Amino acid sequence: MSYVTGHWSFDPVAIVMVLTIVAHEVGLRRLSRRSRSSSQRSRRMRSLLFYAGLATLALAIMSPLDYWSGDYFFVHMIDHLLLAFFAPILIVLGAPWVPLMFCLPVAARRSVGRFFYLSTNAAGLRAVGRFFRSPTFALVFFNFVMVFWHVPAAFDAGESNQVVHIWLMHTSFLVAGVLFFLQILPSHPLKPSRGPVWQGGAILATNAIMTVLAMSMSLMTTSNWYRVYDHVPGVTMTPFTDQQIGAAILWVCGDFWALPLLGVVIRRAIRREKSSGSLADRLFRSHEEQLEITPVARTRRPSRLLK
Repeated sequence: MSYVTGHWSFDPVAIVMVLTIVAHEVGLRRLSRRSRSSSQRSRRMRSLLFYAGLATLALAIMSPLDYWSGDYFFVHMIDHLLLAFFAPILIVLGAPWVPLMFCLPVAARRSVGRFFYLSTNAAGLRAVGRFFRSPTFALVFFNFVMVFWHVPAAFDAGESNQVVHIWLMHTSFLVAGVLFFLQILPSHPLKPSRGPVWQGGAILATNAIMTVLAMSMSLMTTSNWYRVYDHVPGVTMTPFTDQQIGAAILWVCGDFWALPLLGVVIRRAIRREKSSGSLADRLFRSHEEQLEITPVARTRRPSRLLK
């Protein structure tokens, strides 16, 4: 029981999360004054997903998982999955963007909107935003972050330096995850810019990279990669066994996010195919009707000329 109740810690990110929740609730309250009850219910349901994402983030960085990840590599891998996959998915589904914008007073909101969307002084910022929101960048950056932080030198540096561990490793996992899953899942008012084919390919490619990474840490090596786990006091499990378990978690749990999302993308593609098929049928039928009418029209023209 002490594994669950003990070793909880405080992280400065908790303050940011509390302030974010307060701002989100203020925005929801302001939006409710101008919305139908059905819209309010939809926003409240999304807010629960957003808060679940923040709770998942808190679980990864402040629960005993974070404490035991310093002793066991496989626990650290659970942390990485929560930070890079499950918390970002819930945050994206929670779509906090509009409520967070409406936490600002009307005058401030309009001023900020005019600056970022209309001002010529913010043209560079808009270009940077488009670059970071591009599907190619999101896909490359997400996979780069996952691979980079599992390179032994980078991983050991993150474990040896708390600033690197918290503000670089954890933050990059979360940001890369949000940017990546924004390309797969709609997050009101943001929508993925690429179609189901690209999305399915991105999911499969990412899952393949995670699988190769897991195999590299388990089947393709015979030694422990990470020096920080070589001599941990009180740990009887060998570092290489610990590493193999962590690799198995990355390998198997990858399907927990990839397969459901792939199913969503496939259903989306089927719906799009049906709608495009029905549109093609309508266009084909209208073309046939035109062909049937055209000969009649042609036979009437000579008689009109004769008159």
